Amino acid sequence: MRLDDEAPSSNIEDRTGGGGGGFGFPGGGGLRLGGGKLGCGGIAIVIVIALVFGINPLQLLGDGQLSAPAPQQQAGPATAGGDASTVDPKTKDMIARVLGSTERRWTALFKAQGETYVAPKLVLYTDNDQSGCGAAQAAMGPFYCPVDQRVYLDVGFFNELETRFGAKGDFAEAYVIAHEVGHHVQTITGIADKVRRAQQRASEAEGNALQVKMELQADCYAGVWAKNDENLMEPGDLEEGLTAANAIGDDTLQKAAGRRPVPESFTHGSSAQRVQWLRRGYDSGDPAKCDTFAGAL
Repeated sequence: MRLDDEAPSSNIEDRTGGGGGGFGFPGGGGLRLGGGKLGCGGIAIVIVIALVFGINPLQLLGDGQLSAPAPQQQAGPATAGGDASTVDPKTKDMIARVLGSTERRWTALFKAQGETYVAPKLVLYTDNDQSGCGAAQAAMGPFYCPVDQRVYLDVGFFNELETRFGAKGDFAEAYVIAHEVGHHVQTITGIADKVRRAQQRASEAEGNALQVKMELQADCYAGVWAKNDENLMEPGDLEEGLTAANAIGDDTLQKAAGRRPVPESFTHGSSAQRVQWLRRGYDSGDPAKCDTFAGAL
């Protein structure tokens, strides 16, 4: 990607090396397990952890905490020879410039509709931290918390993206950030709240299907961002993003965990679906083309 001329965002909170705040979930309106309500995306995080690491989901949904320890997939140093507890300056600069690009593109897209875009914060942390939705752990992967409107990213994730999932390149990393920003767009436009209400009335399978639609729309929104900032793109960048999308499909993750893919349990979509919607967003550059719900809400 050509990021040298892209102004970095100032909406970065670097909490790396601070040790986080433990694993307990805070009270109030955050993520609640064990019979309570899950914030938007909370169910997805728990189920994906269970599927990838072979944990019974009921253990994670039991008593209000992550009582069954998810194996920590230590990604190693953020860069070769670096300290995993801190983020490499070049990586941090890339993240800030990509986030800055999303801010400018979504601001323009919202303005075209007579609306105002309010950008999210992005939190960099090491191993574990606290979000408004509860615990932030490296095993969860990057996620967006609608309660505090922040994206949470463990600094070792991009190394894991390359070594574990085989998704290399700066655009693969940018796609991950843009996907989480897509969830922020869903929050401030009210889509996430509609999905949450619909999930409360739905069966487990129906709730999962709605969550898949949420994730695929966020993929599509990532493609929309890339198309609207196409001057950043270099040959091969889109292919890097498509490779990453393919690598983190539910069916691919379940197979990697030695399990038969069960579509009813999908919470993020199959590899083919994720590739399809990322490409659709990029081909159109239009958020209106990202209606994965098709009247389901």
